[in-house]
Amino acid sequence: MLQFLIKRLLAAIPTLFLVTVLVFLLTRLVPGDPALLMLGDLATESSLADLRHSMGLDKTLPEQFIIWFSHIIQGDFGQSIQSGQQVLPLIFQRFGVTLSVVLAAIAVASLLAVPVGMLAAWKQNSKLDVGLVMFSTFLLSIPSFWMGLLILLTLGLQLGWLPVVGYVSVGTDLQQGLLYLLMPVLTLILVEVGALVRMMRASTLEVLRLDYVSHARAKGLRERTVLSRHVFPNAFGPTWTLIGITLGNLLSGVAVTETVFSLPGLGRLLVDSIYARDYPVIQGCMLFIAGIYVLTNLVIDALYPLFNPRIVAS
Repeated sequence: MLQFLIKRLLAAIPTLFLVTVLVFLLTRLVPGDPALLMLGDLATESSLADLRHSMGLDKTLPEQFIIWFSHIIQGDFGQSIQSGQQVLPLIFQRFGVTLSVVLAAIAVASLLAVPVGMLAAWKQNSKLDVGLVMFSTFLLSIPSFWMGLLILLTLGLQLGWLPVVGYVSVGTDLQQGLLYLLMPVLTLILVEVGALVRMMRASTLEVLRLDYVSHARAKGLRERTVLSRHVFPNAFGPTWTLIGITLGNLLSGVAVTETVFSLPGLGRLLVDSIYARDYPVIQGCMLFIAGIYVLTNLVIDALYPLFNPRIVAS
């Protein structure tokens, strides 16, 4: 297992380097002059030239990339053009908000989807199965921003149960922080649980048709034992992979949900930085997102044998 993890880490190095090159080139293709954006339309040519020189924008692209990459490998992601903050601490600060929402949503969605999917497969073609499949499909068909607006309108404005505008950190005030996180977490749960239920149902149906399940039933084992001991370990693998993919996508920044609920998360930071042409923050966020994807996939692969002992990473 250790050798497998080392191989995956080594394979991630060229991937991350390619991402750095692409991120650098894509940010340079974004229209607009950050120096002009900072100084405004009334800026003089001399002030623009001085600012471009201080930002390194007057150098060639290879020179800019070499300077930027040399700082990146030292852990220096630069300084935000818009706010003047160091990029890496700013990313970690915003990522903490995204992490608290995403982990809670994925944990609850998984705990709901796995037993519900297995139940639907066990009761295949029954009214319960049809109802669960229809409800899952209904959840899949609703965009995340529309789901967020519906929850905001219902729980926030009409019923007045939860705060609508603003954000309070959980570390500052636990009770108020949980209240502000409840609606975005509920939104992500409803958005993601449909896909997880359908995946768990499909994989459970496939396992239920295998011979060893029939053999276990023939031995007189209770259905609960058959499902928990023989079906679940083999049916959970595809769902676990989907959970990992979903987790990587959400940790990369749920910009739409964060915008609807005014959450200062990573996704909203990236969107605001793109509008502001804040090159260092854009590049730092994209690199951080790539690292999150690599780390998430590594953790998913490392834990896969725990849920399916037949699979041993080589």
